[in-house]
Amino acid sequence: MPAYMVVQSSVNDPQQYAKYVEAVVPLITKAGGRFIVRRPEVVVLEGTHDGRRLVIFEFPSLDHIKKFWNSPEYAPVKKIREDAAVLDIWAVEGV
Repeated sequence: MPAYMVVQSSVNDPQQYAKYVEAVVPLITKAGGRFIVRRPEVVVLEGTHDGRRLVIFEFPSLDHIKKFWNSPEYAPVKKIREDAAVLDIWAVEGV
């Protein structure tokens, strides 16, 4: 069953965050993930949006997301973005 990693971000240091993106995308791809949403703008149809950038990745399963997130390859990459951005990240199974 597919699973999705949803990321909302507020970037404080665009240059440092660009280094993170450059390093993390190959790891996500290696784990079976792919971008399905990568847009800075959200169209609000009802309710509110806090203005943060929204990115959604699709993975083959929730297990793939967990393996990526807990992989030894990701740990040093995660440190690259620690002061560059504030992220909320969720994982959810699809239907």
